Amino acid sequence: MLAQQPPVERLVVIADASLLERRARELGLPWQSVPFTPAAEAQLAPGSLRVLHVPLVNDTVAGHLDAANASYVLRTLEVATDGCMNGIFDAMVTAPVHKGVINDAGIPFTGHTEFLAARTNTAHVVMMLVGGGLRVALATTHVAVKDIARHITRSSLDQTLAVLDRDLKARFGIAKPRIAVAGLNPHAGESGHLGREELDTIIPSLEHMRTQGLNLTGPLPADTLFNPDRLKNFDCVLAMYHDQGLPVLKYASFGSGVNVTLGLPIVRTSVDHGTALDLAGKGTADAGSLRTAIELAAMLARGRA
Repeated sequence: MLAQQPPVERLVVIADASLLERRARELGLPWQSVPFTPAAEAQLAPGSLRVLHVPLVNDTVAGHLDAANASYVLRTLEVATDGCMNGIFDAMVTAPVHKGVINDAGIPFTGHTEFLAARTNTAHVVMMLVGGGLRVALATTHVAVKDIARHITRSSLDQTLAVLDRDLKARFGIAKPRIAVAGLNPHAGESGHLGREELDTIIPSLEHMRTQGLNLTGPLPADTLFNPDRLKNFDCVLAMYHDQGLPVLKYASFGSGVNVTLGLPIVRTSVDHGTALDLAGKGTADAGSLRTAIELAAMLARGRA
């Protein structure tokens, strides 16, 4: 997390301090945990990190899931979110979580995006990934493929486009964002012969939002939308679902992409990858996406993305 002031960001890790110390010792890394206090200004020695301690429920073994610790994972997110809302932190950077084990604990959880929307009482949020020279936002997030079409409504699409346009202006400094919108069906529905979602929902939404001043192009066939010659004309692409837009972006940027949640009253970024349990505790994971997520969060918090 990025604490308020000074100009050089102060990183604060919200986690179990003893867990971090033990992992550092196992990997032979220098480590000193410094308890976080909002007023602390002192420079840290190499190998030191400010930690806001949240205790584990059960001890852990690297790479092994434990549903008993699901509440611990969510508690770290609650502390970080509330700290941003209360002005203790300027931004929030999240590592990946394993959704399945949280659900195994009996806690309904579909992802960070939905969790943060509920925690901040935000009616509509938008998931956008940035990397490889691309910005790709999603009209739906973690939804089963069989349910995608019914989640794309006039109301939800209007709200998504409004949030996307507003935050590209406010957070990324783009005066008049040029947004390309993908169709849902192959060939963007082929005039209704391959599906009517474009005719019945997407086109009416785009027409309405253009009257609100948005610069929108589409719906465009997704199989040709990501051509570099076409993309150079746009600031962002709105894909209709998770695996329509993100495979392209991750191909272009994996290891350096960043997930940004738009629409929140706080700044939140995250890595572009999953938990990689097979790498846990080995010291071989690539931290590139995490570094980039921290850098982008700092820029967004300063209004200089």
